[in-house]
Amino acid sequence: MNNYAKCIEKKPTVKVEKQELKHKKGRQIGIMGGTFNPVHIAHLIAAEQVLTKLRLDEVWFIPDNIPPHKNAPLVSAKDRATMLELATNDNPRFRVKLLETFRGGVSYTVDTLKYLKEKAPQNNYYLIMGSDQVDSFHTWKQPDQIARMATLVGIRRPGYPQNPQYPMIWVDAPNIQLSSTDIRRAIATGTSIRYLVPDSVIDYIQKKGLYRG
Repeated sequence: MNNYAKCIEKKPTVKVEKQELKHKKGRQIGIMGGTFNPVHIAHLIAAEQVLTKLRLDEVWFIPDNIPPHKNAPLVSAKDRATMLELATNDNPRFRVKLLETFRGGVSYTVDTLKYLKEKAPQNNYYLIMGSDQVDSFHTWKQPDQIARMATLVGIRRPGYPQNPQYPMIWVDAPNIQLSSTDIRRAIATGTSIRYLVPDSVIDYIQKKGLYRG
């Protein structure tokens, strides 16, 4: 078995969990990808809104290894995954899956969905995107195939286009104007990020000295 297949069974740094993808009955799974550099409350709120409003079984957070569309300096994949695990540890319906981290190279959503559909074709996958991602979705690798493999879900956000080129379910969520860029900038300038990021993630950032410039 190669490392790519093993990644589902790997025990996370924080959550002790061994879970197989395959189940007898199909499930409704939300997929939230991204760099999570770092994860913050807007990510978690969006995931919770989709989870509850679409009545999904779980939301899986899948951090990029190397993102194809962003040039922001990244902390290590291990640190980003650990922060995700810390941030989601108190929600039993949130999971962190390190598929792209263990696959290595540039992370493409289409490759991840192909793998998931191969391993658990009975599941239905819902790809969760922010409004800015919806606007650029047509530039992703093989967007047509992605749209065939997963239901596209957009988080509605004022000021962003809401005329996607692909069928889309829109979910309203609290309008929190927050990005990982804002968090990194605040840390670099010594500004408090309390209440913007889970306390456990703040503790980890401070302990590791991340984003200090």
